[in-house]
Amino acid sequence: METRIETENLSWTVHSLPDDNSDFDPEKMESMALSHLQAARSAALLAYAPYSKFRVGASVEAEKGGESRRFSGCNVENASYGATMCAERVAIFSAVAADFRNFSLLALSTLDSADQASLSARSPCGLCRQVMSEFFSDQTVILIDGGKDDAGRDCVDITTIDIVLPWRFSL
Repeated sequence: METRIETENLSWTVHSLPDDNSDFDPEKMESMALSHLQAARSAALLAYAPYSKFRVGASVEAEKGGESRRFSGCNVENASYGATMCAERVAIFSAVAADFRNFSLLALSTLDSADQASLSARSPCGLCRQVMSEFFSDQTVILIDGGKDDAGRDCVDITTIDIVLPWRFSL
């Protein structure tokens, strides 16, 4: 069941929240969400997408020993397609390479999809979903950029890995 919440700067579509977020306060999360959405949009501007012309950016928040850091990534295409890296995996792998493996948030932005295009056109691919399921807990928040609404607010879909990849494979 989806829930729509509007704040001054954001229009949220809540698909799912982590179990411990029953007291989700969009006003408190707004600043962090906007910051990560901007980081994802900025990363998307750096994308190398000469084949698909579909620029994607991602921003993850990861923690280690009480320290929290943001890592960004953009998609990098290759003529062989199989060697292409998606923005989500670039951001996640950058965090892992820096020994940060406790993820609390992922923000994803697709610059070249129409504002508020279908969620399926803006959501992670299957490979990225599987990588996310390897590193994300049930408490990791996933934000998917939806552009701007008619009132000029940023639109964002908020969900968790259980919705993005139900029945995920794990060992």
